[in-house]
Amino acid sequence: MKSLLPIAVAAAMWSSPLASFAASVGNALQRPAVQVSHPERAVLMAAARAGQRIVAVGERGIIMLSDDGGAKWRQSKVPTSVSLTAVQFVDDRQGWAVGHGGVVLASADGGESWSMQMDGKQVAALMLKAAQASGDARAQAEAERLEADGPDKPFLDLNFVDAQHGMVMGAYGMALSTQDGGKTWMPIGDRLDNPGGMHLYSVKAQGSSIVIAGEQGLALLSVDAGASFRRLKVPYEGTFFRAAWLGERSLLLAGLRGQLWRSDDMGEVWTQVTSPAPVSFSASASAGQNSLWLANQAGGLFEFKAGQLSPVRQVALPPTAGLLALDKNRLLALTVRGAVIVPLSGDRK
Repeated sequence: MKSLLPIAVAAAMWSSPLASFAASVGNALQRPAVQVSHPERAVLMAAARAGQRIVAVGERGIIMLSDDGGAKWRQSKVPTSVSLTAVQFVDDRQGWAVGHGGVVLASADGGESWSMQMDGKQVAALMLKAAQASGDARAQAEAERLEADGPDKPFLDLNFVDAQHGMVMGAYGMALSTQDGGKTWMPIGDRLDNPGGMHLYSVKAQGSSIVIAGEQGLALLSVDAGASFRRLKVPYEGTFFRAAWLGERSLLLAGLRGQLWRSDDMGEVWTQVTSPAPVSFSASASAGQNSLWLANQAGGLFEFKAGQLSPVRQVALPPTAGLLALDKNRLLALTVRGAVIVPLSGDRK
């Protein structure tokens, strides 16, 4: 069994044969997250806005909230202590978080409380049932292996377009969608040109268009709200950790060793963007129209704008898994040392 590649910064921070920690993940699935005195100092992976509130997620099931722009934080009660990798809210109340053990959590009160919608055991059962119904012997064998492994595989990203319709993606090609806010889930791996079961690291939507980025140069595009996907021909065979929309037809893929590729025609033609160092990109956040903030695993922070990548002058960040724009002058970095507010005014080259 192959080892899981780095997960964005979890990507840079660990790599382990998944079967070896299936039991520990299984235990953590059922164990509520421990309340800690300073959740803002924990290893954090991602953050999102729920209205004006900031919701951040990280290791050991930590979910924390800030109602004052990141100055003060308080911890939510969470029914699991697996590490959480991504979070999204569609309004000030309804949101989801995903993570290790195939966990999908949901909140209907702005992140104050969370319920378990799905875990890795249920994911495996759903994928096996779908494979059996399809009559695809290879898919059935893979689903049987997934079930035998136990709930050891993480979801790495999610994308909800509204309170009902969303997708979750993860390791070994795990991909499911919901049309009822997560009450029920359907495997959609048969829609993806991913016969090798490559890890799916990032999924981003703009209108009815959805882009997925993954391992070994995998990039997939849907223009029909996820009903079907086609594989994009990107001239790079390494892993992409981040995908982003820069405009109605413009895409950016960021990945291993500082690789950065841009397309302005929905993935037909790609142009490589010059990067200052061969260091993997691990986090991104919108910087406004046609621009993006990017962080790499060495703690470097960059702005992509007008087709060029420019470093931001400042002290290097700790290894960073997530970024969230607080306002035009500040970023929130989710790092191995917790939440870091990054001032931007006057810091750009």
